[in-house]
Amino acid sequence: MSDVAVTISAIALLYLLLSLPFVLILLTRLLQGAKRRAPIAPQTTAPEAAGSVTVVVPTLNEAQRVGPGLAGLQQQGSELHEVLVVDSRSQDGTADVVRAASAQDVRIQLLTDDPLPPGWVGRQWALDFGFRQSDPESEWILGIDADTRPAPGLIAGLLTVAIAENYDVVSLSPQFILEFPGEWWLQPALLMTLLYRFESSGVDATNPERVMANGQCFLCRRSVLVAMDGYTVAQGSFCDDVTLARAIAAQGYRVGFLDGQRVLQVRMYEGLRETWVEWGRSLDLKDAASQGQVWSDLWLLICTQGLPLWLVLLSGFCWQSEIQTLPIAVLGAVNGLLLLIRVALLGAIAPSYAGRKPIWFWLSPLADSLAVLRIWLSSSRQPTQWRGRQY
Repeated sequence: MSDVAVTISAIALLYLLLSLPFVLILLTRLLQGAKRRAPIAPQTTAPEAAGSVTVVVPTLNEAQRVGPGLAGLQQQGSELHEVLVVDSRSQDGTADVVRAASAQDVRIQLLTDDPLPPGWVGRQWALDFGFRQSDPESEWILGIDADTRPAPGLIAGLLTVAIAENYDVVSLSPQFILEFPGEWWLQPALLMTLLYRFESSGVDATNPERVMANGQCFLCRRSVLVAMDGYTVAQGSFCDDVTLARAIAAQGYRVGFLDGQRVLQVRMYEGLRETWVEWGRSLDLKDAASQGQVWSDLWLLICTQGLPLWLVLLSGFCWQSEIQTLPIAVLGAVNGLLLLIRVALLGAIAPSYAGRKPIWFWLSPLADSLAVLRIWLSSSRQPTQWRGRQY
C-alpha cells in the first residue's frame, strides 16, 4: 500500500471515530419522529375556552405583510377575546392597515409600545408590552407574528390540544409559503439543520435544554407569564421564543412544539439573499444554549449534513484510484446512508411547504453545505441589526 493510501486511510479512520457518535445521535433523534403527534387540526369552537385568549402581534414596518394575518385572526371564533397589535412607530403605513382591520372587527386594537429600553430586543419588548396591556380576564396569551396567515379554527384547535393534554405552552411549526427558486433551494436545507439538531414538531423534548419553540405562533398561559415576569428572561435574546420556552420548561411547566401545517402558514422572507441573511442569523440558537451545546450541534451538522455528499464523492474517487481500504469503504457506506436519509426526509417535510414543489426543492440537499456554513457563521458572531433596528 502506498504512503498516500495509508495517510488517506488513517484520516478516514480518525474521522469515522470522531463522527460516528454524532451519526448515532442523529439516527436516534430521527427515529423519535415515528411517534410524533399528528398535526393540529382546525376546530370550529372550544366552548370551554370562550373569550379566553388575547393575541399580541408585534409590528415594525409590516404594512405589506400584516393584512393577511389580521384577516385570518378576524375569522377566529369566540375563543378570541382581543387582538393587540403593538406597533413600534412604523413609518410605512402599518398603523393604517391595522386601523382598517379594527374598523371591521372591534376585537382588533392598535397600541404603540414605549421607547425601547437598553438591553431589550424590539420584538420581545413589544410582546411584553402587549402582555402587560392585555385584559387580565384572558387566561391565555398568544403571540402571533405579522407575517403569519392563521387559518380559521387555529385558536380553537390550539386550545383544544393545550387543555386536553395539559400544556402550559404550545407553539407551532407552520406551513411555509415560498415563491422564488433561490429560497426553494436554500430554505429547506436551513430547515433541515433544525430537524437534525432537535426533535421534530410533535415530539416533546424530555430535556429543557433541547426544547424547541416557534414564536410565530406561541400560546402561553397567563399565569405562567406572570410567574416568569413576562418576557424579561428573553429580553436580549435574538431567539427569544426558544429562550423563553426553555426557561419555562426548566421551571417544570409542560411545553409542547407541535405541527401546525394545517392551521398556520407563513411567508417569511423574499428570495435567496433575504433568507440567507435574516433567517440564518438566528438559527444557531446560541442565545438559548451553552457554548458547548452550540458547537457540539454544529459538529453534528458538519458530520451528518454538511460533508456526506463530498465524502461519498471522495470515497468514490479513492476507489477509482485503487485506494481501496476498509476505512474508506466504511466512510463511503456511512455517508451514502446519510445521503439517502437526507433525500428521504425531503418527502417527510414536503407537507410543510404550500403548493407544488418545484425542482429546486428536490435539489435542496445540494445546498446543505451552504446551510451548515450559515450556522457556523451565525454561531461565530452576534447580530448587530434586527428587523430594521441597530443593536
